[in-house]
Amino acid sequence: MSKSWGNFNWQLIAPIAVLLGVSLAAGPGLAQKRYDPGASDREIKIGNIMPYSGPLSAYALNGRAEAAFFRKVNDEGGINGRKINFISYDDGFSPPKTVEQARKLVESDEVLLVFGSLGTPTNNAIQKYLNERKVPQLFVATGATKFGDPKNFPWTMGWQPPYQAEARIYAKYILQNIPHAKIGILYQNDDSGRDYLKGLRDGLGEEAAKRMIVGELPYDPTQPTVDSQIVTLKTLGANVFFNEATPKFAAQGIRKAAEIGWKPVQFVASISNSVGSVYRPAGPENSKGVLSTIFLKDPTDPAWKDDPAIREWLAFMDKYFPDGDKASIFSVYGYLTAQTLAQVLKQCGDDLTRENVMRQAANLKNVELDLLLPGIKINTSQSDYFPVEQMQLTRFNGEHGELVGFVMSGEISAEQ
Repeated sequence: MSKSWGNFNWQLIAPIAVLLGVSLAAGPGLAQKRYDPGASDREIKIGNIMPYSGPLSAYALNGRAEAAFFRKVNDEGGINGRKINFISYDDGFSPPKTVEQARKLVESDEVLLVFGSLGTPTNNAIQKYLNERKVPQLFVATGATKFGDPKNFPWTMGWQPPYQAEARIYAKYILQNIPHAKIGILYQNDDSGRDYLKGLRDGLGEEAAKRMIVGELPYDPTQPTVDSQIVTLKTLGANVFFNEATPKFAAQGIRKAAEIGWKPVQFVASISNSVGSVYRPAGPENSKGVLSTIFLKDPTDPAWKDDPAIREWLAFMDKYFPDGDKASIFSVYGYLTAQTLAQVLKQCGDDLTRENVMRQAANLKNVELDLLLPGIKINTSQSDYFPVEQMQLTRFNGEHGELVGFVMSGEISAEQ
């Protein structure tokens, strides 16, 4: 005889309730949690490739600051309860080695994504491979325009302002302030250097570029010095020196100009706008007056000495990166890019598929990071793969950079 209570027949209802209960308990959980290789309930594997050795080793601070940030994240409980396993390899700024390390990260370590890898030729060497494998190549540490091209490379996204946009800002300054400029250019012989050249020419305009640019001299990062290029630019009569070089060579260029008594107005590309990594090695007295652009807070600028974000960053450096260079913006850069990735992973929730990682990376709306300059926000969309697009001129005064003017954008698109 069946049990009953009131009008309910429990012998009939109980099996249905059990089945319904199982469905309610398991269904939502299964629907919410989705994983690709490199993600689980406990862990998210992130791959990174950095020139810890070789001619661009000054940028190793980026990777080391990123690793330190993720140690901090893990100490605080991880992201959505998952710890970050940050796997970073050295490529010595050698594209063949970059390919080798990328394959290792994807095929052996099985990372969820490759993040923050540095360099234009090195990222170029792995872009097609990662896109074919549909592995996110996220927030690459280069401003080359080709890394913000979602139509052709939907799995690759830049982070910093595009080089062409930056160069347009220098061009605008030159047109307004140095109308009789004779510009001598030192540039790295790769896509990054060519991007800067294009941006400068476009910003000046065709006629002004023909009239103003007196020399464009490339260098290769494997060569020991750029001394000969600097001497040649002086002999060409340049009174403006556009120094588009990575830190080691940017410092050489500034120092050599001083040694030969050449005193042009100097512009240093933002990739080398660092007191600790460039201006001090070149000699503060030689670097005084150098113009550049910046989009993050320079920890050497006393304007930020009481800034809560800088104070928090200094405390982070003391605890998690005590041997890091607090005078280098590269230590700030790594912190900021890691913060941005953390935001993307938070937005992913329990859907840690590679497809959703890219979907969330392309859905950053007015993200404010306290170490970015005031007024600069991170925005992305399915058609906009340039997260940071604004910057501000800065001038080195012999001790630190001083902001000039106001935040602006160089206004370019991936199609350019």
